[in-house]
Amino acid sequence: MTAKEWLKQSTQKLVRAGIGTARLDTLVLLEDVTGRDRAWLLAHGEHELSPKEIDKLEKLLARRSKHEPLAYVRTKSEFYGRNFIITSAVLEPRPESETMIDQLKKLPNLSKNAKIADVGAGSGALGITAKLELPETRVELLEIDPKALKIAHKNVEKYTADIKIIKSNLLQAASQDNNVLLCNLPYVPDSHKVNEAALYEPKIAIFGGPDGLDIYRSLFKQIKELKKQPLFILTESLPPQHEVLERIASLAGYKLLETDDFIQVFGLSTGEPVLALSV
Repeated sequence: MTAKEWLKQSTQKLVRAGIGTARLDTLVLLEDVTGRDRAWLLAHGEHELSPKEIDKLEKLLARRSKHEPLAYVRTKSEFYGRNFIITSAVLEPRPESETMIDQLKKLPNLSKNAKIADVGAGSGALGITAKLELPETRVELLEIDPKALKIAHKNVEKYTADIKIIKSNLLQAASQDNNVLLCNLPYVPDSHKVNEAALYEPKIAIFGGPDGLDIYRSLFKQIKELKKQPLFILTESLPPQHEVLERIASLAGYKLLETDDFIQVFGLSTGEPVLALSV
């Protein structure tokens, strides 16, 4: 079977299964299995696929046709220009979460050796990216789920990053007084109906109580009890939740500095302008 023939029949199969990105998905799988980029594959449609390649492609296609997320089928996903190991033990890092890294890099007078925690780290994509983009920072990944911790370890090893990985219920086992918290915590309301793809994702990483913000309430309660509170907290949630999350943060002594799509940036209210991070 040629690459062109496989693409055509496989795209049709995914279309029938209701996959909206059928053509792109089949191209991506073909790239992965053959090791050729899509420009080459499209220009060489007559390229003959080996029986071994076809067998592997069909197994991957069968999984995708059942609406299993492409990242789980491929066991990898791109975030901020880098590939991370992804399995059904963790959420696939979303493009909107990249905004959190952009905002991190914009924080006023961010100390080069600032202490940063990725709270509810999952795959570790946020924290690892923070470390790679800001190499002199001291980063730790905090995650409660043992299955997710295994994936975080693999990603840290992949990038040989000097990062601590800690099993922790939010901040309870943090090893340092962090200046910045990166928090992409579960924020989907329990009653929200998820699509077929989300059924493959870990519920512990998705749902956050009746209004979706219970985990954030627990986080800010912990923060309020810290002897040394972080100066900046970056959160991700649905835009309609932002007003309530701002009130939750204010009760712990934080004021909203900026909102960018799903991301909110909070600064510690000290009565003085937030200017610099202490070490």
